[in-house]
Amino acid sequence: MESTVPGALQTHTNPDLRVIADNKARWNTPDHRRHGFHNLHNLNRYALMFRSDHVLTLTKEIDYRIGELAQVRNLMRHKMFSGMVVVRGQSVLHEAYAPDFGPNQPHSIMSVTKVFVNLMMGALVADGKIDLSGTVDYYIPEIGSGYAKAVIQDVLDMNIENDYSEDYADPFASSYGQEETIGWRLPPQGNHLPGQFEFLCAIKGDDLTNHCGRVNYKSANTDVLAWVVERASGKPVRQWMLEIVEAAGLEGAFYCGTDRNGFPTVNGGGCMTARDLARTGLLFARRGRGVAGRVVGDRGFIEHTRKRQYPKYAPPREWIGYSNHTFTDGVWLGHGGYGGQFMLADLDTGVVCVFYSVLENQSGYDVDYAAQIIRVLGDVAGKYG
Repeated sequence: MESTVPGALQTHTNPDLRVIADNKARWNTPDHRRHGFHNLHNLNRYALMFRSDHVLTLTKEIDYRIGELAQVRNLMRHKMFSGMVVVRGQSVLHEAYAPDFGPNQPHSIMSVTKVFVNLMMGALVADGKIDLSGTVDYYIPEIGSGYAKAVIQDVLDMNIENDYSEDYADPFASSYGQEETIGWRLPPQGNHLPGQFEFLCAIKGDDLTNHCGRVNYKSANTDVLAWVVERASGKPVRQWMLEIVEAAGLEGAFYCGTDRNGFPTVNGGGCMTARDLARTGLLFARRGRGVAGRVVGDRGFIEHTRKRQYPKYAPPREWIGYSNHTFTDGVWLGHGGYGGQFMLADLDTGVVCVFYSVLENQSGYDVDYAAQIIRVLGDVAGKYG
């Protein structure tokens, strides 16, 4: 759309962020989504970028049995595939990329970014600065009815109900509307553009009890928890993220989208290389121990995350659940991302698996495909430790 103001300099709206078919920004439509996921660190409107001073050295010690597994070959030969890395300790056991992707290229990790919250919250719980049995309004008195009386533990476990919706098949779900706030799409011309805090306070709810008995996934939960972290600690979330990046010893840049005011999009704004996401997963495998003597999260909290009672997913992922802002089956911790990402850290074997892909269907989501990725990565991590 060109500017029509008399005498104004000629402009046009950003084509990548313009909302077009199916109420999606162009970068997130099927024909453009692969380019979008490979380049979201350059496409979103607002972002932070961090690099570590010390890089965790990784050496290739390829275990060719992994690449020869039929289920691994099936995932990698699909047109959706971008990259896969398997590491243990400081050894790369498997590494492969699609022709249009590579080891030094960032990829959107979408909701895999949420695992940062586990490390932040774990440290604050261990320090006695957050009470998981408390409610959100204790830390954020101005929060709206959608979260005010929600128990922190339930928010961590995706175990609450409110009017925020995240049905990827519904182009008018709340999660798509939130994209305006985090700079992933342009708002309708002339519309007010809220920051994250204003957006979160507008979410409404009455009975916040999750009556469905299953994981009730809401990305807004993550942003509320990040806000709680900032309030309880007195330290900006961007500082927490920087400390995690430095502890992980990332080699390349970690990009994280923000809102217009600079608040990080912890719910899904991360972009990094596959090797660097594996380095992040190794923080969980080492129970928070990072490079250069740095420690993030809390060892006891990480271990407790997989051993406690937590809500389970509906079929076809009924064998896993959601605990303290991670997926888990009681052995590994990890997280999936919209479009086809997964990071899995087996706490028993120490193996971390990372898988990048880009679904090009209409919704950008396929629960059966997601379940297949998780099963394959879980099998690999369990067998090659």
